[in-house]
Amino acid sequence: MRRWLRWDMLPLPFNLVSRHLVVSSLPSLPPAPLPSRREAHLWYIVPNELEDASLLQDYRELLSPCEKENVLSIKGEALKKCAILSRVLVRTTLSRYTDCKVNPRLFKFRKNRFGKPEVEHQNGGLWVPPSLQFNISHTSSMIACGVTVDVPIGIDIEEKRRKPVNNLLSLAHRYFSPYEVQYLASFMDPENRQSEFLRLWTLKEAYVKALGRGFSGAPFRDFTIRFEKSTDSVVPERPKSEEFRIMIDTASDSENLTANWQFALVELSGSHLAAICMEKDENMPGTEQEFLKLKVWKTLPFVEDKCMSETDAVINISGLS
Repeated sequence: MRRWLRWDMLPLPFNLVSRHLVVSSLPSLPPAPLPSRREAHLWYIVPNELEDASLLQDYRELLSPCEKENVLSIKGEALKKCAILSRVLVRTTLSRYTDCKVNPRLFKFRKNRFGKPEVEHQNGGLWVPPSLQFNISHTSSMIACGVTVDVPIGIDIEEKRRKPVNNLLSLAHRYFSPYEVQYLASFMDPENRQSEFLRLWTLKEAYVKALGRGFSGAPFRDFTIRFEKSTDSVVPERPKSEEFRIMIDTASDSENLTANWQFALVELSGSHLAAICMEKDENMPGTEQEFLKLKVWKTLPFVEDKCMSETDAVINISGLS
């Protein structure tokens, strides 16, 4: 624990990751303890805080040949930078949970038949790698990676400050369930209506990504996100933090959608919403299944990690124990 806290508090100097070093001699990543049951870990990067071109080049060397080729095909330096950081965040984050036995560069991935990336573990020898599950989300100003063990996870992050959407209810009619449209229509104030729209959208994205079936396999209109008071009465006004549970209803005739999921919704750094969706542990008592645990780190891999949990940078909106 002391080693972990020292790493959190003392950033490494940039010259430790200068270009003349080969990737194999980069500083070791500090290992992270595996998430426990009902727990998700979230790591995020703020791309604008990386200004060192040589560090970005070092990051690029961690990518697979296919990933490098994909990055080169992207037009625009800002988009290329975000693509590199997204892949590096996944690789370095997963490496931490192997006690750094697996170099970030050596991870291999496969996609399920719906296109969701998964870790392709290389079993062999006496050491058995943990069954890591991950999901990634990004905006132009933040990239986040969620990790669990054994259970599927989906995450989504969205910028809170977005241009007002004209005809918001028309957009909701196109993508949301009738219940959700009615819920949004109950807000007369345009700002509050847009805020609630963003909450719903972020949660629905996280659910679809957790299912891993793609948007064609889980259309937004085929399931409903509800905010429910602890008394089991539907929240009639804008829900406040920790006063409601996030519930999901699925169409009775749907074979692809299930309701055995739990959600958390948090505010990150005052600028983003983050939704986390993970499968419920059916072995846990009913009341314990309703809330999940979340630990959050802000990172610049090989340079600085900072634990943001229990700080003002992570505000629980709903779903956390």
